[in-house]
Amino acid sequence: MCGIVGMFDTQGRREAPVELLRQMNASQHHRGPDEGGELFAPGVALGHRRLSIIDLSSGQQPMFNHDGSVAIVYNGEIYNFRELTRELSAAGYRFKTHSDTEVVIHAWEHWGEECVKRFNGMYAFAIWDSNRQQLFLGRDRLGKKPLYYSIVAGWLYFASELKSLMVVPGIDRHMDVRAIEDYFAYGYVPDPRSILRSVQKLAPAHTLLVERGKVHPPREYWDVAFKANGAHGEQAIQEELLHRLREAVRIRLMSEVPLGAFLSGGVDSSAVVALMAGLSTDPVNTCSISFGDPKFNESEYALQVAQKFGARHNVEQVDTDDFDLLDQLATVYDEPFADSSAIPTYRVCQLARRHVTVALSGDGGDETFAGYRRYPWHLREESVRGILPLGVRRAVFGTLGKVYPRIDWAPKYLRAKSTLESLGWNSLQGYFHSVSIMADRVRLPMYTPEFRSQLGEYHAIQVLQSHAARAPSQHPLSLVQYLDLKTYLPGDILVKVDRAAMANSLEVRVPILDYTFIDWACGLPADLKLHHGQGKYVFKKSLEKVLPHDILYRKKMGFAVPIAQWLRGPLRARLQETLLGPELMDTGIFNRAWVEALIKQHASGRKDHSAALWALMMFGRCTRTLRASLA
Repeated sequence: MCGIVGMFDTQGRREAPVELLRQMNASQHHRGPDEGGELFAPGVALGHRRLSIIDLSSGQQPMFNHDGSVAIVYNGEIYNFRELTRELSAAGYRFKTHSDTEVVIHAWEHWGEECVKRFNGMYAFAIWDSNRQQLFLGRDRLGKKPLYYSIVAGWLYFASELKSLMVVPGIDRHMDVRAIEDYFAYGYVPDPRSILRSVQKLAPAHTLLVERGKVHPPREYWDVAFKANGAHGEQAIQEELLHRLREAVRIRLMSEVPLGAFLSGGVDSSAVVALMAGLSTDPVNTCSISFGDPKFNESEYALQVAQKFGARHNVEQVDTDDFDLLDQLATVYDEPFADSSAIPTYRVCQLARRHVTVALSGDGGDETFAGYRRYPWHLREESVRGILPLGVRRAVFGTLGKVYPRIDWAPKYLRAKSTLESLGWNSLQGYFHSVSIMADRVRLPMYTPEFRSQLGEYHAIQVLQSHAARAPSQHPLSLVQYLDLKTYLPGDILVKVDRAAMANSLEVRVPILDYTFIDWACGLPADLKLHHGQGKYVFKKSLEKVLPHDILYRKKMGFAVPIAQWLRGPLRARLQETLLGPELMDTGIFNRAWVEALIKQHASGRKDHSAALWALMMFGRCTRTLRASLA
């Protein structure tokens, strides 16, 4: 895995600043510590940092075609590169290396912009074609690899990470007010925005073509179809699912460096390890994190799976008060990022890198097979919405939701406020409420009148509305799965893993997110995913011959840390210092009295504002790192 940077003069052929490119490239040394490379040509420059995985001796970048007219910098892996090599060789192309990078070059020469439709893998790349005088950027279908870009003084700059663009002189550091609203609703900044109004992310499954005098709009080349796949019979579906997943794992085992897997003891990572063990002649290297607090500790289940499959198991305990990463996380993620599981994710990547260079992950199972708890809740709410008209629900449940107290300390069956509120809204509003880390009643009063004026009519729900308008299915389950595949998966889950892994110079591969597997799985009937309230139904059934029953059907724990306790105890002083200090309060975004009330209510133990307070703290740390300002 690697890091890429570059610049392209959209106005002419000005000389590219050599030292600037080198500074941009050096800022992401962690993404590729093995070696680096550069290209300088009239009006263009490319930079690359390499983490060597395949073709160690001859995979250096930038890489060129046979006559030097096409060059590429590339971050990723193309798993079907051998098949494409044979096809392109038959078409007359000659290969000098055994690298998938060269396959991308010849695929561009042969198929042009359509080349991305032939790739099965994870990637972000930039191709400079001097004959066509074009720069072509591409990102993989599900957004496993990042790509940021910005136009400054007629130059288009791009990079794997935002920090590489922050060194560009003249880049506008003002924050995007819409991105701020999105962040405090979702806990991350969804594509294609970044926290800075001058910087965009190339969205998953999109390409960007740039020519002299013209930057074409980003073009989408793939989407999840949720189209019936023709599979019939539950037993046959189970067998095909296992076959397809095994193949997705198999093609991700190619490596010339040590390879292993993350193992939490949950269904998804256990499935990946089980299939790896069946495909490998050597024991699988597995890596797990354990927690001192039993409410968060799954290590016994991870050990059980490791022993069953004869893995070389590596485990490390994380202290209950492991919050020393707070400041480091801000530099790792660049943008505000409020998913607290970034801490154990960083730690497991740190552990894995001591043993392997490549690790397989179980991410993607919950989105694909409806494993999140919010899915059955959403369908139950939808059943009520289907019975009662919106006007009636607003009058009854909306009123009850307003007057019902929020009692976070009470047993779950008494905590009905959110459900009542949700039933008073339409389907999309209800789902937005369920995925928001800060409800409207908490988030909107937090803003100053001046900031709300800058937002105008914008509301974070518009992110979901834009995707819902294009959704290929209106089935209530398929729709919210689609929304998660477009927002939460690329914006939170994959960002969390990519940045944590690359900060430790580790490549992570995700078999469940093989796009052919996703296409097939999303085409299965919804009731085989969520069956009588049980998520991942057919996924678990297909694995019954592979994994122990208590691994498949135990209660889901998640990869969490005790944020609420931290913010009431050892982090309380730091919380107040960050949230009420000048760096946050001088932005003009936040209502000081409201923030003080959130801190006080949480400290009392009567209300749990941990998600909101953590989001504020990470926002403060990030803005300190970016030294950004608000217009």
